[in-house]
Amino acid sequence: MSEINVPADSQSRVPVVKDASTVMVVRDSAAGPEVFLQRRVGAMAFAAGMTVFPGGGVDPSDGTADIDWAGPEPAWWAAKFGTTEVRAKALVAAAVRETFEECGVLLAGPTADSVVSDTTGYRDARGALERRDVSLAAFLAAEKLVLRADLLRPWANWITPVIEPRRYDTRFFVAVLPEGQLADGATSEADEVQWRTPVEALDRWRAGTDILLPPTWSQLVALGEFASTAEVLAAEVRIDPIMPVLSDGGGRQVLMFPDNQRYFADLPDQGRLKGSVRE
Repeated sequence: MSEINVPADSQSRVPVVKDASTVMVVRDSAAGPEVFLQRRVGAMAFAAGMTVFPGGGVDPSDGTADIDWAGPEPAWWAAKFGTTEVRAKALVAAAVRETFEECGVLLAGPTADSVVSDTTGYRDARGALERRDVSLAAFLAAEKLVLRADLLRPWANWITPVIEPRRYDTRFFVAVLPEGQLADGATSEADEVQWRTPVEALDRWRAGTDILLPPTWSQLVALGEFASTAEVLAAEVRIDPIMPVLSDGGGRQVLMFPDNQRYFADLPDQGRLKGSVRE
């Protein structure tokens, strides 16, 4: 188990929880499905130095924006994630925007049944989106692109525990890398990117090469059960919100979440992780 020191007055200073979306971009390889991972730069205010999936905060205005949309409607996503239609639409929009910003993968196309095969022509727009000079809706409209919600699948929901100074209610999605597109590291938020099978990623974590927070670890364990991206997309996943909580055990405070004993048993000497939750 992991021992965690918590200020006595932490419960009285619980920060506001913000919505966030994270996308596990996967592709097939000879060794099985690989997932795109990035190591966050050390100067980041949240999860600095951690190895994570692409993702970021939600823009609530996307929930009411006029977006050309293909695939499951917001009502379907709302049912999957247990939220409102407006919030669900914003979550899906954030998933598409953040994936494009952070690794150049664009889940959109000229028509409802097509997807762009080369995103290099949108480099300037990608930078504008990252700087928040333009909204996702405005970008899609200007480029005459349709958001492909059908290329995403809902996967999980983790909420940052109350002990953290920054808290997120994060919905995890999975998407297969579109044919012809390349995932890159051209973002100010990552200093290293990698494609790894879940087994490889977990081995690197156990060796202390990469640092994985519980939500990232949990998703990698789950993805490791599938032999192909087709199986990943076809999986019927039940999404129950997970918020790690502290519990007293043997005179120590232990962070509790599904399979926490397995996580802490394999945890290398990476310092006192407190179970931050984003991706």
